[in-house]
Amino acid sequence: MTPTLVREHLAHAGSAPPRVNPRKRARDWSEIQERMLLPLHETVHERLEVGPGTRLLGLSCGSGLALLLAAAKGAAVTGVDSRPEHLALARARLDPDGPLDARLVQADSPADAADDTPPYTLVTAYETVGALDDSGDLGDTLAAALPLAARGAAVVLAGWGPPERCATSTVLRVAAKLAEPLRGARTWRPARRDDLEEVARRAGLRPDGSGRVACPFGYADTDSAVRGLVSTGLFDAAIAATDRKQVGKELTESLHPYRRPDGTVWMPNVFRYLIARVP
Repeated sequence: MTPTLVREHLAHAGSAPPRVNPRKRARDWSEIQERMLLPLHETVHERLEVGPGTRLLGLSCGSGLALLLAAAKGAAVTGVDSRPEHLALARARLDPDGPLDARLVQADSPADAADDTPPYTLVTAYETVGALDDSGDLGDTLAAALPLAARGAAVVLAGWGPPERCATSTVLRVAAKLAEPLRGARTWRPARRDDLEEVARRAGLRPDGSGRVACPFGYADTDSAVRGLVSTGLFDAAIAATDRKQVGKELTESLHPYRRPDGTVWMPNVFRYLIARVP
């Protein structure tokens, strides 16, 4: 595949680049990486008092951990994601035919989650802004979701905190370095101070508070760390530009400063969230 075709492939929403196994990546995300954002989900749910009466729409819901937490509190949840492998895992967790009030929709646009029930009172977009230079895409997704939300509904965006407070930033620079041969490929970049506010503004939302949450990344060993980080999709362009083996080698070397004497890997991080309101 030529570099031009690779760039076109990477730019196609929902597609997986060459040499990436979507099923394995979804499984690694669900089993290793997704729980790293648990403090973020719990903090947001507590601040917004998620519970009975909450109707939550989760955009790019992944394998459904945040939805499960909200549903366990009594919220009615709907998850939208274009990736069938992730949704399959979310269905196994949520069991739409079980006691939880949950619905999952495979779609590229949240508009496909429309139904005859009351509007959503909470919309979440936990795919971290600034992780990929694709905040414009997220703004479009939010604009499509807003007609489904009630007036005054909360919309939550999340992003990396300042690079100096995110140990993982040094590791993610490997993704950008290895992807350099693919000019224009979507890859990791450091968070900017007003990333979240800019996305909210473009979507026509009104900011209504923000916060920071410690979300350390902890892994049983280096192999688990590599698998978990690759599952985020932040190394897709790097894998396309080189190969999975080279990415694994470079990642392993970059993780060395965070490896503890017992073999575990620990990287302190701070994530930021923004609460905005539908006008």
